[in-house]
Amino acid sequence: MQQAYDASAVEPKWQKKWEELKAYEVDLKKAKDPYYSMVMWPYPSGDKLHVGHWYNFGPADSYSRFMRMQGKDVFTPMGFDAFGLPAENYAVKTGIHPTESIAKNVETMIAQLKRMGCMYDWSKSENSSAPSYYKWTQWVFLKLFEHDLAFRKKQDVNFCPKCQTVLANEQCQDGKCERCESEVEQKPMTQWFFRITKYADRLVDGLESIDWPEKTKTMQRHWIGRKHGINIVYEVKGSADSITCFTTRPDTNFGATFIVVAPEHAFAQKVAKENPEVAGYIQAASKKSELERQEEGRKKTGVFTGHYAVNNLSGYEMPIWVSDFVLGGFGTGAVVGVPGHDLRDFEFAETFGIPVLRVVVGPDGDTSKITKPEQVQEDAGTMVNSDFLDGMEIMAAKEKIMDHIAAKGWGEKITTYRLRDWSISRQRYWGAPIPIVYDPEGNPHPIPEEHLPWLLPTDVEFKPTGTAPLAQSKELKVRTEKLFGKGWTPEVDTMDTFVCSSFYQFMYLSTEGVGTKSEARSQKSDFIDPKIEKKWMPVDMYIGGAEHACMHLIYARFVTMALKDFGFVQCEEPFKKLVHQGIITNQGAKMSKSKGNVVSPDAFVERHGADVFRMYLMFMGPFTDGGDWSDTGIKGIDRFVQRMWKVLNKRVDQCSPQVRAKVHATVKKCTEDIPALRFNTAIAALMELLNDLEKQGGIAQEGAEIVARLLAPLAPHLAEELWESIGGQGFVIDQPWPEFDPALLKTDSATVAVQVNGKVRGQIEVATDAAEAEVIAQAKEEPNVAKHLEGKQVRKAIYVKGRLVSLVVS
Repeated sequence: MQQAYDASAVEPKWQKKWEELKAYEVDLKKAKDPYYSMVMWPYPSGDKLHVGHWYNFGPADSYSRFMRMQGKDVFTPMGFDAFGLPAENYAVKTGIHPTESIAKNVETMIAQLKRMGCMYDWSKSENSSAPSYYKWTQWVFLKLFEHDLAFRKKQDVNFCPKCQTVLANEQCQDGKCERCESEVEQKPMTQWFFRITKYADRLVDGLESIDWPEKTKTMQRHWIGRKHGINIVYEVKGSADSITCFTTRPDTNFGATFIVVAPEHAFAQKVAKENPEVAGYIQAASKKSELERQEEGRKKTGVFTGHYAVNNLSGYEMPIWVSDFVLGGFGTGAVVGVPGHDLRDFEFAETFGIPVLRVVVGPDGDTSKITKPEQVQEDAGTMVNSDFLDGMEIMAAKEKIMDHIAAKGWGEKITTYRLRDWSISRQRYWGAPIPIVYDPEGNPHPIPEEHLPWLLPTDVEFKPTGTAPLAQSKELKVRTEKLFGKGWTPEVDTMDTFVCSSFYQFMYLSTEGVGTKSEARSQKSDFIDPKIEKKWMPVDMYIGGAEHACMHLIYARFVTMALKDFGFVQCEEPFKKLVHQGIITNQGAKMSKSKGNVVSPDAFVERHGADVFRMYLMFMGPFTDGGDWSDTGIKGIDRFVQRMWKVLNKRVDQCSPQVRAKVHATVKKCTEDIPALRFNTAIAALMELLNDLEKQGGIAQEGAEIVARLLAPLAPHLAEELWESIGGQGFVIDQPWPEFDPALLKTDSATVAVQVNGKVRGQIEVATDAAEAEVIAQAKEEPNVAKHLEGKQVRKAIYVKGRLVSLVVS
């Protein structure tokens, strides 16, 4: 009697064999058909992998395995994003020093990842907190500094009072810290920045050349916020002053009825010296954060300056207001108000009784006075009350008016961006030290490359206080003076963890011939072998969370472009194709420790095995959609594995024509679905095939070899054990992917649904030329149909050839 499949014995057996024979190590230099498949590396900020990690890594590994069976030399590395807030917060919570806690967490996670059965090349693993790694994080900083792309300045920054550190704009998009969800404050501080704004156009234009989700591209375009428009100069009546306003919609300028300047604007500051009301408003505005000032739905406030600006197009004298919804750091710090055709301007005009003029008639044909928000037409229509623009479509009018204003000398065409330079200074301990020292006069100097890695000192308290912990280090001060002279001081901020992950795609490749020994990596002088970089980059497939759309995924693109400009790499974009996995929920809610609904994979893996857990997650639904966790669902996959193990070890001399056709149809389905990440439908096709194999009582040797290979990407341990049990040579993962015979797909049989009183109760496989009586008789014998016929009389039986049998009973 065939023994049941025992995952607890089989999986460790194959994991050991893979490791002993280095099945997944890749010779980067000798690879003939390279395929670089990456997942976003995890934070080792918790002590175990959770379901989200599994859902990211398991299916991604199945995809990589499929590509290997297509003949590709697949390189799929794994590392750990070990520096930064997540890891440090874990250390603060547990009271264990991050050096110790991170090392322990990484060790645990590696063991879990190996148990998962992923084909990671562990000989090329990376850890961003290792000195051998952050030497290169510091090297990237120095190269950016050398090319005037790293600079220092004082400005208001986003500060998290709980995490006690500065955050980049991308890390607090909703006014809250992305890690702890505390309200973010504005705080003036001297910080280091990367000049990402210099790459704004390339970052937008490059999106056209990469295969990424359109939603992610749209998010990046919005975050970069490139706008083509015009700076219009308005003279202040009775004064030598003028105010410049940027607008993307100058076509509506005949309807401009006011100007608003930010409290920080030079004109507002000048008026405040003579106008106490304006001065008081500016003082009150200074106590609000930029995020507060930009809140949606917030009631508009403002103060009239007593001055007017002249609209050169119409001669209209526009009152100049000060309002805190305009920010001094964006654009020119002044906006021109067109309340008839901009909702925000309409709200302001309504609040302060400013006239609203119509200069566009929308598609609805409404020409009446604009008195309600729903009448404000912003996007389409025809110009009216606009002199030489009358009758023109708004986009055509936009180009004509810009040319007119520029020709008159009233303004200049310009492109503006929402993107701001990347703030990378962090007042935290657990990060790569910024490789800068200051001379006695306070001037910054780069640390020479021979002194990299510039080590993180250990003689400090790692818990956050709001000031940089490295400032407490006596060893760091002594080290600095010893190397550079008395009175020299070190930079005490560390770098944003997103700097570490902005170039790690290259670091995996730079391990060739070096391994992961810290001493060896520290001696490397070249960033990456140009031949290896050319062969493997850009990454062919990158899988990870959509939450990184405006952080890591923008930063990695920027750093790659900069390194290309410096001559160190040849690729413009780091990731050719990007896929975001969906989210696994529990009873419809996102899993979180605070809700107490987190599912730990370990218990299920212990009970059912890694393959069952992997396939269950993939069977939940489309990979990019995710699904809802169910304890009962996993049992069905467990039964599928046991049944497949049993039937593939039962031999028949020859498969029936129908089953042979079904095998080839399943090959076709899996060949189409797995590379498209439709793992759920590929598994469903294998389940259908299993039903047919069980009815047949087994499978022929050729068919068994095909099915074992189909299972190889989806259930790697099971497939290896099956391959061995049926006499296969070598690893199944090294076998070519099976091909289907199109001729066999043209079957002489059809799948017919069977209804009882209008409800489908089963399906049968019949010959297409089978007689009606024969088909109806077979339908009545189908087990589930027969159950619904018990004790009842068939009053009517209808056969729709090749499609349906309908039985009416009473």
